Amino acid sequence: MTRLGTIARLILCALVFLAVVGPHLLSLHFGRGRIAARMPVVFHRAFLWLFGLRVTQSGTPPGPGEPALVLSNHVSWLDILVLGSLRPLSFVAKSEIAGWPLVGTLARLQRTVFIDRARRADTANVNAAVARRLAGGDLIVLFAEGTTGDGTRLLPFRSSLVGAARAALAGEGGGPDRIRLQPLAITYPRRNGMPLTRADRPEVAWYGDMDLAPHLAAFLAGGPLDIHVAWGAPIAFEAGTDRKRATALAEASVREAVQRGTTGRSPAGPVWSGRPHDTAGQGVSMPGAGLTAG
Repeated sequence: MTRLGTIARLILCALVFLAVVGPHLLSLHFGRGRIAARMPVVFHRAFLWLFGLRVTQSGTPPGPGEPALVLSNHVSWLDILVLGSLRPLSFVAKSEIAGWPLVGTLARLQRTVFIDRARRADTANVNAAVARRLAGGDLIVLFAEGTTGDGTRLLPFRSSLVGAARAALAGEGGGPDRIRLQPLAITYPRRNGMPLTRADRPEVAWYGDMDLAPHLAAFLAGGPLDIHVAWGAPIAFEAGTDRKRATALAEASVREAVQRGTTGRSPAGPVWSGRPHDTAGQGVSMPGAGLTAG
């Protein structure tokens, strides 16, 4: 992509943002939450279209209005745009992002829940905030690794914020009887129609101590990018569900989908399939759910 082409696309993105931010704020002011929820989707889809990002999905996502806590892997800042383009949803993010230029504004418009990782006590506050949102039927995305990776491996999932699902259940504020714990895997398999190799990963993945400016320059210099979102078999989180066990099941589901998406092969060793007998009798798997071609 040429420098002139990049500048033109960024200007168009800015115009789309200005076009949606007004209706977004007005809808919030007048209590039109559904309109406000759709405006970020419009902006994200415009960005993806302008920069040649093509998204496909497989699996069974939550139904409209169904409360769900999504446990996802995290590869890049692009994950926000990709997931935000699919449907109205919100994220849990570190508190530093709230102060970032432009990004912080976009995060607030997306109704992001911010957490101060330096304060252990903040976990309880965030869990309470997420619980209220889940009880209201929101879809909340939690990047459960706690950081980004290169897209080829998965870090252990953290279970602390999954406590929000328990707080949202009936008996604690009159919430639903169960919360859908939704595994989700994001993979970036191809660029310009060719498989994305490990050497190409820094053009897409932003992780470790990578400087943002060179990373963005490499991303913009590349061509069309294919992204796949795999919704795993959902886990029914109920009052008696073990939080750490449910998180481990979600991690296993995402790990399998990431390896399939990046290598085309299943991981070695046993992998959770989403069937009830794989949950060691804890009854946390929702029946009739599984990945389908899409």
